[in-house]
Amino acid sequence: MIAQTIQLALAPVFVLVAIGNILNILSTRLGRIVDRARHLQVRHGVTEGAEHDMVVREIRFADQRIKLIGSAIRLLVISGLAIGMTVAILFLEEIVKTQLERVAAGFFIVAIGLLMWALTLFLRETQIAAAALRIPRDYLDH
Repeated sequence: MIAQTIQLALAPVFVLVAIGNILNILSTRLGRIVDRARHLQVRHGVTEGAEHDMVVREIRFADQRIKLIGSAIRLLVISGLAIGMTVAILFLEEIVKTQLERVAAGFFIVAIGLLMWALTLFLRETQIAAAALRIPRDYLDH
């Protein structure tokens, strides 16, 4: 029966791998945003007028993006922990010979819900990034 439990645990483990990959993407994006925010903070002190307004606008976008990615990372980590609990419960069920399928299913459902929430925050972050990259009309006029 332990072989069957290992097979049953494979699906949550694949989700855990996906979560790890998404965490890698988000941490890379976070690092790039932090670097950009530091650069903008330097520019903040030396710019004036319209250029200063653009720097302030971009700093605000960077702040929003940092908060969203931070929240998404937190959700993904908690999701990963719930996946780990799912796998642990599946093995505990086999070892102790008790009925814990509903508990394992509950943890898995929570994990998937957190994953979807994190992906929604990631989508919002990419929308803000795209809005920050829009070229102002002044630059497009001939």
